[in-house]
Amino acid sequence: MSRTLCFVFAVVLLVACPSEEEVPPPVPELADGWTEVEGGVGTSCARGDRFAFYVHPGTVNKVVVDFMGGGACWDQTTCSVADAIFTDTIDWIAEAVADEERFDGIYDKSNPENPVGDWYHVVIPYCTGDLHWGNNIETYGTGGTSFAINHVGATNTNFVLDWFYANFTGPEEILVTGCSAGSYGSALWSASIADHYSESTVTQFGDSGAGVITEQFFRDSFPSWNAEEAFPLWIAGLDPDEIDIYEMNLADLYAEIGGALPGMHLSQFNTTYDRTQVRYFEAMGGDGAEDWSAQMVSMVDDIEARVSNFCSYRGPGRQHCILGNENFYSFDSDATEDGTLFVDWLSDMLAGGTPEPVVCTDCGEP
Repeated sequence: MSRTLCFVFAVVLLVACPSEEEVPPPVPELADGWTEVEGGVGTSCARGDRFAFYVHPGTVNKVVVDFMGGGACWDQTTCSVADAIFTDTIDWIAEAVADEERFDGIYDKSNPENPVGDWYHVVIPYCTGDLHWGNNIETYGTGGTSFAINHVGATNTNFVLDWFYANFTGPEEILVTGCSAGSYGSALWSASIADHYSESTVTQFGDSGAGVITEQFFRDSFPSWNAEEAFPLWIAGLDPDEIDIYEMNLADLYAEIGGALPGMHLSQFNTTYDRTQVRYFEAMGGDGAEDWSAQMVSMVDDIEARVSNFCSYRGPGRQHCILGNENFYSFDSDATEDGTLFVDWLSDMLAGGTPEPVVCTDCGEP
């Protein structure tokens, strides 16, 4: 064999049989601060405005997947009032990330008490009025007064999760969380995330989303949102072809996910007379703060009785959401030295502990 032929043969071997298989890095390379990632085909806000999401680098192989809140809409009245009852653009988040000093709670990366301060952070904005669950473009009204709402929260979420799955090969820990409407997003989508990252430690934390709704709201909203398609169909008890979802409540959702994924922590925070949850309950036809509070306590008790890997924190007063609030580090279950600080309770859970349920003893007035 000639020297030239040997050389060509050797080059072919080197090209065809690389010595090492390329292994993707476990986490993406990101610029300092918040990076905006533009949404793709099919993503949208409620009235056609653009969708994007935001990521922040960390120093450890751990990730917060954070569903934003912002109300909901489910009929011609609630969907027509611009942004009075739900957030219909991502403008406020785009403005906020430009000034990190505006962030409190878990968004304050400089606070040494932040239990996720050194984690990567993926923020999923909310602008579709459907609790991050929808997959439908619904027309409300008739004739010249009709208008379309893009209830595509599930489409937006799937776009973000595709990016997440492609860029994080195996996080050690994942916190799936969200405030208000984002609390419901975190509860539903935590199952898919935990199923994808079966070797990771996954914690779901729902902030101020107790699932107290009226039956009429449930029956009106789900057809408009086409929310069933976001359900983890591999869990038989959440497959609309197998069960009547209109007979379900939030406790059923937690029970099915907790039972299918016993290694995942599930959790909730609520205040006893949450002013915002009460307001939406009343908008659905509910009967005020005391009725909402009683149903909230009953719902959480039901989840705790049925789901061994669930724990809850109920604080005093009417505050809505804790994750990004300035009192994230000081909120006390009883506003006394004997109370349990919320940040300690959450930190214990993220450290692998199993904190006891926390219930305020002096819970305030409606």
